[in-house]
Amino acid sequence: MARWTAADIPDQTGRTAIVTGANSGLGYRTAEALARAGASVVLACRNVEKGADALRRLHAAVPDAADRTEVRSLDLADLGSVRAFAEATQGPVDLLINNAGIMLLPTRRTTAQGFEMQFGTNHLGHFALTGLLLPRLLDRPDSRVVTVSSIMHKLGKASQLDDPQSERAYSASGAYNFSKLANAWFTLELDRRLRAAAAPTISVGAHPGYTATNLQSTGPQADGNTVTTRVVAAATKVLGQSDAVGALPSLRAATDPAVQGGEYYGPGWPGEFRGHPVRVRYTGTGRDETAARRLWEESERLTGVKPPLAVRGS
Repeated sequence: MARWTAADIPDQTGRTAIVTGANSGLGYRTAEALARAGASVVLACRNVEKGADALRRLHAAVPDAADRTEVRSLDLADLGSVRAFAEATQGPVDLLINNAGIMLLPTRRTTAQGFEMQFGTNHLGHFALTGLLLPRLLDRPDSRVVTVSSIMHKLGKASQLDDPQSERAYSASGAYNFSKLANAWFTLELDRRLRAAAAPTISVGAHPGYTATNLQSTGPQADGNTVTTRVVAAATKVLGQSDAVGALPSLRAATDPAVQGGEYYGPGWPGEFRGHPVRVRYTGTGRDETAARRLWEESERLTGVKPPLAVRGS
């Protein structure tokens, strides 16, 4: 079968996409490709100045997208910002790409609400955003939520559900791996709940493999950890693929008509580090329904957001 590329994206004219973390790397490439395919795209960025720079690059690359692309402020580490973003969102939403993330903070830091930063940003912020935007997604046929996980979810430990905020013990990699495992649980639990509600929206997962972006350096640099930064930079130079290729699994999950809810897309090479997107599988732990339900209930409690997914007929 031929490799799936951005040229395979169907016409997205008339569809609206929100891409978190769209100022650089995977998020920017995802936004650019969707705009090129005709979509109206919201670049949801924590740093709106960097977002504005990204928008200028996008307009240079896709000149006819100028009147259907915009930057809006969204800080996933602050639920107040998440609520403000959702409340200001007008009209239907066809695609929500939960892409933004933070990785490998050397020391434990917390979000505005006191959650461990990696878990709070990578999972809880996106959980709340999805729940708050879900009414707008449910209004649209073939709408999709794409949540970006990582091959590192394979190293996430279910036992950390007993200490999701890493209060007893903190490990930079352990917290990151758990947040990516949480992304897997969330994707599949959202899919189950959407199916039970006979909803028109589907939930799909994706991961970029090992892609050369600033994600690998931003976290380690937070505390001036130059040793970790150098090691990660060296590994990225050897193993990392381009951000344009790394964005393809998210783009396929978001646009391929053959995609079904609950599926997971990643690079096709052995080990899933590189290559064009194919359907892959979460680990057995990532498919644990009991853990996923537990995470969902805890996420509702922590964020105060309860996604409106009543089972049809109830």
